[in-house]
Amino acid sequence: MNRFCLLLALSASFSLSTSAPRRIAHALPQPVRVDQSDNWMLGPFVRDSKINPVLESNTGSSFWCPMRKSEVLWEHDNVFNPAATEHNGRLCVLYRAEDNSGQGIGPHTSRIGLATSSDGKQFSRRQAPVLFPSVDLQSKFEWNGGCEDPRIVETNRGFLLTYTAYDGTTARLCSAFSRDLISWRKNGPVFAKAQNGKFSSTWSKSGAIVSELVGDHFRAQKINGVYWMYWGEGPICLATSTDLVNWNPVMDASGNPKPILSARAGTFDSGLTEAGPPAVLTKNGIVLIYNGKNANSGGTSEVGKGAYSAGQALFSKDDPTKLLARSDHPFLKPEEPYETSGQYQSGTVFVEGLAAFHHRLWLFYGTADSKVAVATCPKY
Repeated sequence: MNRFCLLLALSASFSLSTSAPRRIAHALPQPVRVDQSDNWMLGPFVRDSKINPVLESNTGSSFWCPMRKSEVLWEHDNVFNPAATEHNGRLCVLYRAEDNSGQGIGPHTSRIGLATSSDGKQFSRRQAPVLFPSVDLQSKFEWNGGCEDPRIVETNRGFLLTYTAYDGTTARLCSAFSRDLISWRKNGPVFAKAQNGKFSSTWSKSGAIVSELVGDHFRAQKINGVYWMYWGEGPICLATSTDLVNWNPVMDASGNPKPILSARAGTFDSGLTEAGPPAVLTKNGIVLIYNGKNANSGGTSEVGKGAYSAGQALFSKDDPTKLLARSDHPFLKPEEPYETSGQYQSGTVFVEGLAAFHHRLWLFYGTADSKVAVATCPKY
């Protein structure tokens, strides 16, 4: 979100290239008529005005940055766009934090912090970030834009985090593993080996891995022998993997990533669509909660121009490329003061975190690129 959407209009004229960083261009498919009944949707999600926003910037926390070789106020300006999971009886939120190294949307360095709670109301934060640019093999991808916009699922080895590495020019979708949510092993860009490195310098982000709720744990789930991941902004695309580390985009006939969910004129997602939290395998199919941006022209009056809202789409559990249903209206949109004022002044609810905790589903989201809020519903 934020700086990335500003480049969307430029990307349509770009073709794939490994000689220079470029965003992936797509030929958008024709609209699909699908069932619009909503009995398959997760929710309804309801905000709790007594606890929101649950996280805000912290001007007092600092840590030693191995790249700058100095103390930095790593969550000084904004905290937003969180992932969420249950771990050891606590609700855990991994959130994007921006330091005070820049002005406006874009020039800060982002790092990922960890906050935990025993009740979902009061959160305690770690003093230092848990995932950040360091002197390692991934620094060329992460410095100096940082580590952004995490999503998380569980695996038989622990936790898998997808996140955006931003070097200041190109965003790359990356992943990391952890057993405790504190110490992370970075795996690098998820598409590094795909198509013999064809996508090594192309723009990619927002990885929502298909999961299944087992107890209070969203676990990565194979379909037809492979893992699936909805990813991207503009149109949402798909990728598959056998090991959760190396991913291959699902391609179209032209040899480009195949658009799976695209913008629609006259709706809340008329500007773009972007993958949200991990997709959920349900009895009705795969439910993908996604983010939609309203276009500045040709959109809807339901939300403000340029505003981000949340929708849901249903895909076949036998064929994750097959769209079965899609919401025509946002189920969560900018309405509260903390959602309509902040760094992104057009208004934003940007969903990325979905966790099961205390018999409820907790949907965490970024508000106006500035704070973190949550909405809940009974566990389905």
